[in-house]
Amino acid sequence: MKVSTKGRYALRLMADLAAHDTGEWVRLKEISERQAISVKYLEQIIPLLTRAKLVKSSRGNSGGYRLTRPPQAYTAGEILRATEGDLSPIACLEDTPNQCPRSKICATLPFWEGMKKVINEYADGVTLAELAKLPPDSRE
Repeated sequence: MKVSTKGRYALRLMADLAAHDTGEWVRLKEISERQAISVKYLEQIIPLLTRAKLVKSSRGNSGGYRLTRPPQAYTAGEILRATEGDLSPIACLEDTPNQCPRSKICATLPFWEGMKKVINEYADGVTLAELAKLPPDSRE
């Protein structure tokens, strides 16, 4: 499993919203400047986060984006799933039940299932509040 730029930037965008959560709307331009990510790229990511109800938007002069809940109520896993889809290391684990014709005889399937479990447990064990606390020089 390789996380794309979209997933990486979504985590940065959400961490920025959490770090600058004053109750005011935050503009993409501000996030863009702080995170050195183009507004155009952020405009591709924000609809995914809005559709997943992770952020809400407001139009107009004083508009922008805000988190829909407190930063500690989000996990890195749910943010990545909103932008990347399933976090499975191999395609056959994306379906439940497993649709692979070899699943009953696959010697490596338990390994991949274990890896998926570790990935999801780790991603779901890190909150947005924790990501937002990292010192700026340790963020990607």
